[in-house]
Amino acid sequence: MFRKGIVFTGSGGQGVITASIIMAEAAALYGGINAVQAQAYGPEARGGATRADVILSDEVIRYPKVIKPHVLVCLTQLAYDKYIHLIRPGGTLLTDIFHVRQLQQADARTFNLDMYREVMDKIGQPIVFNICVLGALLGLDELVKPEHILKVLETKVPKGMIETNKQALELGLDLARKAKG
Repeated sequence: MFRKGIVFTGSGGQGVITASIIMAEAAALYGGINAVQAQAYGPEARGGATRADVILSDEVIRYPKVIKPHVLVCLTQLAYDKYIHLIRPGGTLLTDIFHVRQLQQADARTFNLDMYREVMDKIGQPIVFNICVLGALLGLDELVKPEHILKVLETKVPKGMIETNKQALELGLDLARKAKG
């Protein structure tokens, strides 16, 4: 039986919800597994707290909210402080070193990667930060195949941005490979 709960957290404008939707669509449309995605965000359109849950399973999914995530992604300090207690023991924690200082210890495989700075240094467009995060996540725990993410991106982003998104995905995959050793 395969079942993974993933929680993406951050602030509005970071693409947290978009990343979760892309992951769920890639799994359901191209990966042949069941997926649900649910989201919550603060009243502010940008800058408010954001959370998006994704459940991937080879069985029927009866409840769309993740209680104890196998994977927790925190892209702001506020999100980290608020959600760190949720991660299940032995899970995977992914944070961005530019935005998060890990103050609390988690019983998890912990990766604090320099994703935002790498995106800015190598691509120069913060709009693809979330795609880099997806790449890093897939490099740490192959929840869906990167090529399935690319297929979804081809339907969601303007043609002129496909190559930039592909670069961001590859950048994240590379950061994860280096972090894993």
